[in-house]
Amino acid sequence: MKKTLLALLIASVMQSALAAPATPVREVDRIVAVVNKNVITWQELQARVNEAIKQLEAQKVAPPPREVLERQVLEQMITEEVQLQYAASGGLRIEDAAVDQAVANLAKQNKLSEAGLKAQLAKDGITLDRLRADIRRELTISRLRDSEVASRVNVSDSEVDQAMKSAQSANRTEYHLASILVAVPERADAKQIDQLSQKVHKAQADLAAGQPFAKVSAAYSDAPNALKGGDMGWRSATSLPQEFVQLLEQMKVGADTDVIRTQQGFFIFKLVDKRSGGAPMMVEQYHPRHILIRTNEAVSEADAKARIDQVRDRIMRGAKFADMAKLYSEDGSNAKGGDLGWVNMGDLVPEFEKAMVSLPIGQVSQPVRTPFGWHLILVEGKRNQDVSSDHEKMAVKQQIRARKMEQAYTDWVRQLRDSAFVEEHLDEK
Repeated sequence: MKKTLLALLIASVMQSALAAPATPVREVDRIVAVVNKNVITWQELQARVNEAIKQLEAQKVAPPPREVLERQVLEQMITEEVQLQYAASGGLRIEDAAVDQAVANLAKQNKLSEAGLKAQLAKDGITLDRLRADIRRELTISRLRDSEVASRVNVSDSEVDQAMKSAQSANRTEYHLASILVAVPERADAKQIDQLSQKVHKAQADLAAGQPFAKVSAAYSDAPNALKGGDMGWRSATSLPQEFVQLLEQMKVGADTDVIRTQQGFFIFKLVDKRSGGAPMMVEQYHPRHILIRTNEAVSEADAKARIDQVRDRIMRGAKFADMAKLYSEDGSNAKGGDLGWVNMGDLVPEFEKAMVSLPIGQVSQPVRTPFGWHLILVEGKRNQDVSSDHEKMAVKQQIRARKMEQAYTDWVRQLRDSAFVEEHLDEK
């Protein structure tokens, strides 16, 4: 179950008060990992472990032994750190305004004023600075994922057609899956592969002994969803490889697969549930135009923002949006005056969609920042469209893209992690 960041942060209460001697003894902080030129400290690790324990308890999952969880969380922190360093080296920054908006959204989602949010955080020993740092980290990694992976993943019409013509296209079943991944480094030798194989088979043995899948995932999985029970959500039969669908069809709900070897590593999947899909649906569609000024090594954030402001000023003084798109936009749609045609929710990146849906018809947006750069958006129309006949094709395309993006992101992060200089000192006292 998805939790808001606020709920998870509030749930992560500081370490329980333990019986202490008259003179408290405080452990001196120490380095538990070196990641390139940065370090992760013991106290930072313990704070994140405490959060992970509270997160698991909120899911009613008994946490694995603390020493096991410490190693899992440390690896997660190392993976995050190499991504944050990569983002910083490329000039990716999260504006304070974006963090402010996220804090305001959290307060609104939890029906609190910002003052009420601060009071609730203070009550549970969580500072606003810590909340903002966590939000900034999550936004940075999300934007990095979009810029480095999402923007490069494409799904062709031929891929969609092939998927729909395949044997499982007639299967309207959807599967709720969970997974455990023991990742195998790209340049792993035979000894490493054998050690990792033993690890995944130990996880399999724990499952066979009756341990909950979510607990085993937290203890063994290298996937980003390890501390969320390995939950993968619902996947349609059309979006999955045919051989895997055939395997799922032979399984009972609640059953686990055997160990499956893939390019990424060793997987164990759980069939959490399944249901019939394929129902028709009505969707709201939008017809936007846009102008994009990209940021890169040659164009700074400030320069790109200044250029998009100048373009908007010309439009406000009477220039036609389509003409300005043809002259200045750095998107492939520039030849068509920035026309993106009719789009569905989910077709575009979240930042673009959020601005698009809030715009009145015919009004030019303020500059909008996305992973691609700075945009101006003009919505020419919107409609509720019966897409019953197109729904399946649209869904298949989105599912294929999600699968490809997930694989591409996992591979990219693994390569980034493998290329980093990392020294672990967790076992040193």
